Amino acid sequence: MNINYFPTLTLVAFISLLTGCNEGDKLTLNERSIIYCSEGPPETFNPQLSISGTTTDATSKQLYNSLIVYKGKNNTLAPSLAKSWHVTGDGKKITFYLRQDVSFHQTSYFTPSRLFNADDVLFSFNRILDKQHSFHYVSGGQYPFFESIKFDDLVERVEKINDFTVRFILKQSDSSFLANLATDYAIILSEEYGSKLAANYSNHDLDILPIGTGPFKLKDYRVGSFIRFYRHDDYWQEKAKIEQLVYDISPSKTSRLTKFLAKECDVSSYPIAHKKITDRKDLTLESITSLNVGYFGFNTKRKPFDNKLVRQAVSLAINKQALIETVYRDQAERAKSILPENSWAYDSSIAEIAYDPERAKELLTVAGYPQGFTMDLWAMPLQRAYNPNAVTMAKLIQTDLKKIGVKVNIISYEWTAFLRRLSQGEHQSFLLGWTADNPDPDNFFTPMLSCSATDKGSNHTFWCNEEYDQLLKQALKTNNISERKNYYSKAMAIINEQIPLLPIAHSKRFQARDIHVEGEILEYFGGINFSQVSKKPAKSIINQVIPQKIEALLPQDYTDDEIITEKVKN
Repeated sequence: MNINYFPTLTLVAFISLLTGCNEGDKLTLNERSIIYCSEGPPETFNPQLSISGTTTDATSKQLYNSLIVYKGKNNTLAPSLAKSWHVTGDGKKITFYLRQDVSFHQTSYFTPSRLFNADDVLFSFNRILDKQHSFHYVSGGQYPFFESIKFDDLVERVEKINDFTVRFILKQSDSSFLANLATDYAIILSEEYGSKLAANYSNHDLDILPIGTGPFKLKDYRVGSFIRFYRHDDYWQEKAKIEQLVYDISPSKTSRLTKFLAKECDVSSYPIAHKKITDRKDLTLESITSLNVGYFGFNTKRKPFDNKLVRQAVSLAINKQALIETVYRDQAERAKSILPENSWAYDSSIAEIAYDPERAKELLTVAGYPQGFTMDLWAMPLQRAYNPNAVTMAKLIQTDLKKIGVKVNIISYEWTAFLRRLSQGEHQSFLLGWTADNPDPDNFFTPMLSCSATDKGSNHTFWCNEEYDQLLKQALKTNNISERKNYYSKAMAIINEQIPLLPIAHSKRFQARDIHVEGEILEYFGGINFSQVSKKPAKSIINQVIPQKIEALLPQDYTDDEIITEKVKN
C-alpha cells in the first residue's frame, strides 16, 4: 500500500470551511444522535485513495454507495445504485442498469442540480483508469486497492449506453470482478460536483469535502478529534433513523473504554475489557465472525529478511498460541494460512508453521547468523479486529526471539505516519493485518502479496514471486470452483515455503454498545454502517450535554506530517 498523506494534510487547511459556522454547536447525547468512539482518524474522505480500515469505517458506508453490495450471512451480491446487471457468456461485458431516483448530498459547499446518472459512474471509474483524466492525479494519483488488483489492466473501457445504463468492457474474463465492485473502495462520486470544482480550480476538495449519495453527509471535522455527520434526508433508501452521527476519535483503548463506561459515547470500537462491559446490565458486547488475518510481516527487500532462511527461522521461534491467549484473550483462531478456515478456498492439507525454537537456531546458523542479530519491529499504534494490541504482541515476540539470540527494538508511530513509512519501505518487520472486503479468496491473495501490490497496494512485505502471481491469474480466468481452489492451494504452498509473512490469528470483530442502541452496525465485509441504527429514549441520556468534551480533545498543535515516535524500552 502506498498511502498518500497529502489529502489528510489538506484536510487541516480546510477545517474552517466546515466548522466556521458551528462554533456555538453543542454535541448532545440524546435519542436523535449516536456518538461512536472510533479508534483513529481517516486519512481522506475518499476511500478510493486508501485501504486503511479507519478510512473505510468513517466514509464508505456513511457517505457513499457502490453499484452493488454484499448482503447477509450468505454473502449474496445485491443491487445498490445499480438495480440489476447482466454478464455476457464470455464474461467480458458487464452491463449495469442504474436507479433513477438517487439524490446527491446538499451541503454548505455544494447544491446538486440533478440526480445520479451514468455520468457519475464514468467519472468515478475513469478517474482511476485514465491517466489523462483531469482528476486522476488529484491527491497523488494513487488508488491502492485498484492498483493491487490491476484494475487498469483488466478494464478496457467503461461505456455510457444511455443516462441510466453503463457497460464495463473487460480485456479478459475475471471471476472476481463483481466482487471487487462490491467493496468499500468502489464508491460513486458526483461528476457534477467534480465539474464545479474544476471550474473553480479547487479539484482537491473532491476528496476533502465529500459529496456522495450515502445515508449521511459531512457536517464538520476537527482533525484528530471528531467527525460530525448529519442525516441525508433525501436518501434513496430508507433514511437513517438518527439525525446526527459523531465519530469521537479516541486512539487510546483505555480512553475509549473510560468514555464508554461513563456514557460519553453510545458505541465503542474494539473494546478490550470484556468483563467490565458484560457485568453491566445497561451495556452489551457483540461480535461477528469476520474474514480477516493478523500477521507478522517481513520486508523482503531489507536485510536480514531478504534471506528466506532468516524468515523461516524467525517464524519458527514465535509461539502463536501464547499470542492468541494473551493478546486476543482466546477470542481468535490460530492462523494456519492467510485464509481463514471458513473460506471455500482453504486447504487443510497445507501444514501450519510450527513453534520450534531449536530448529529456528539451526536455520539462523545456516543463514550465517549463529549469534543472532538486531532487528526493528514496527507495531501499529491503534486497535483493529485482526490485532487488538500490537504493542503487547510485539513485546511477546521480543521475548520469543531473544531465546534464539535475536534482539528486537519495538517502534511505533502515529497512524498516518506508520502507514506512510510502511509504504516507503523504511521498516524491517511489522505487525499488521487484513480484513476481507468480499468473500472471494482473491481478496486475500492479491492485495496482500501480489507483485502488483508491492508498489502501490497493500503488500508491505515487498515480496514478488512470478510463479505465485501466475497462479492467481489462472485462478481468475475460470469460474470453476474446484480449479480455482487448486490454484489457490498451490499459491498457499508457495507462501508457506517462502514466508514473506507469518499468519498469526483470525479473530472475531467485537463492538460494545449501550442497550438503548438498536440495529446492525458491524458488516460481514468491509467497515461499519450506521444507516439503520436507532436509539430508544432513556431518561438518563435525553438532553444530556457533554460539556466541552469534544473541545477538550482538540490537539494544541496538530502536525499530521510529523512523526510521533515511541521507542518501547526493552
